[in-house]
Amino acid sequence: MEILKGLKPETVWQYFEEICKIPRPSRKEEKIAAWLMGFAKKHQLVARQDKAGNVLIAKPATLGKESVAKIVLQSHMDMVCEKNSDSIHDFEKDAIQPYIDGEWVKAKGTTLGADDGIGMAASLAVLTAKDIQHGGIECLFTVDEETGLSGAFALESGFFDGRLLLNLDSEDEGEIFIGCAGGIDTLVRLPYETTKTPAHKFAVRISVKGLQGGHSGDDIDKGRGNAIKILNRFLWEMNAKHGISVALLEGGNLRNAIAREASAVIVFDEKLKETVRIDFNIHFAEMEEVWKITEPGLTMDLESIEVPEEVLSKDSTNKLLNSLYACPHGVFEMSRRMPGMVETSTNLASVRFIEEHTILITTSQRSDMNAEKMNIAHMVASVFQLIGAEIEHGEGYPGWVPNPNSELLKVAVRSYKQLFDKEPLVRSIHAGLECGLFLEKYPDMDMISFGPTLRGVHSPDEKINIATVEKWWLHLVNILETLK
Repeated sequence: MEILKGLKPETVWQYFEEICKIPRPSRKEEKIAAWLMGFAKKHQLVARQDKAGNVLIAKPATLGKESVAKIVLQSHMDMVCEKNSDSIHDFEKDAIQPYIDGEWVKAKGTTLGADDGIGMAASLAVLTAKDIQHGGIECLFTVDEETGLSGAFALESGFFDGRLLLNLDSEDEGEIFIGCAGGIDTLVRLPYETTKTPAHKFAVRISVKGLQGGHSGDDIDKGRGNAIKILNRFLWEMNAKHGISVALLEGGNLRNAIAREASAVIVFDEKLKETVRIDFNIHFAEMEEVWKITEPGLTMDLESIEVPEEVLSKDSTNKLLNSLYACPHGVFEMSRRMPGMVETSTNLASVRFIEEHTILITTSQRSDMNAEKMNIAHMVASVFQLIGAEIEHGEGYPGWVPNPNSELLKVAVRSYKQLFDKEPLVRSIHAGLECGLFLEKYPDMDMISFGPTLRGVHSPDEKINIATVEKWWLHLVNILETLK
């Protein structure tokens, strides 16, 4: 059944619904890549795939537009795979289930994948359109944008010919992006020791849920709560007051998503069970007051459970709770060059107990200035170096330095004003885009990024505004038709 049938523009929504049926987790894009190659064959379009898995589909210029410079329409195949705790969705097998909710399209219990399924859908609609006048088109679909930008990293020089590029991976209609932050991951491996749980102990599981989460770049300045930080704050206070032991502490998921949920199992003297419950109720009431504006859905639960056989040693408990408390999270510096924009930030993304008595703590840092990106990464690392943890920085990716004199930007601004009788907002974005990597391989590339309005990206609350898709499509088509 076609759930999105009747939405405008019909072809874009038709392809988006088709894309929703195809599993496409990051680093597992084989199915969607094969579908794209089949799409090209079906429509008699030239296509090729590189060693990394990136796909390029080309369409020749329409009659009379042969002299217009080729333009690349770029989107990424993969999607962030987040779901609600009660969802049984299998992202490697199951189709995303979109549905219409008023002005928005959402998904049932999972991320929608409009980031960047809608960009892919628009590219496919251009490739099959018979009523658009344009120069040569090259549609580039990259892999693994969400977890490592590995598709853009591995892109070979000469894979495409165009030197104008429209990145279709932005989330605010009416805004044109000409720059983005660079990023780096800082991974922490904290070894821990365990001890046998003494007699006369009581155990509880404490959970934090109901937070909005969101994109660790684009949403980092919205004052949203981090479930790991909120949970650890209570654990730290209980440890200082009662001397608890931690048996388990886990939360968050992906490096580029703000942690929405976290839980811990703690053990303490049996005689303190009523005292700890009272302390918990007081803390929860305080957190509700603290977060009532930005996180009205916050819930915290405490339940009694069977006492585990082992807990972290006192030293390991202290190291874990103290380092998580000290680890910075959120906006670190606002931009002085672009007022209102975040310059530098850091995200405490996830905590996981893994094999060989090791806790893996994942963080990510962003900045449009490389020196400040490394500064905040080193600051995070220094916190965990104090407790003897092993630190590993990822390869990182470059930012995209804004070019306000871009000729492509001038065309896009002029087009938007002509269509909608108002100026678009031109700015940089704190999220990471693949454009910085493209610029390294193609230094003479002229690029902009734009898209329809998405909200709740990288969380099961992800949604796309229906009306803005049509406006964005009209803008895209007009740019293609007016390029000379």
